[in-house]
Amino acid sequence: MSDDYFDEGRTARLTYWGLAQMLKGAGYAAAFLLAIGILLGAIYAVGLLLPEESKQAPSPYGALDAPQTVQAHRLA
Repeated sequence: MSDDYFDEGRTARLTYWGLAQMLKGAGYAAAFLLAIGILLGAIYAVGLLLPEESKQAPSPYGALDAPQTVQAHRLA
């Protein structure tokens, strides 16, 4: 049996290294997205444990939603 079956050339070695680096980056991205999903799931679970009265409070942004009244000025 020939030993050059497992002998990689320069191009193959560079290709495998590039593929490994891309897979490593994809793994980091998947772990990051999984961590964000777990964090959002934990926040949602805490929200489900809150009493119903806390979910019916008035909006703290009520002043921003208030209609603006414009008074006319007489320039003459």
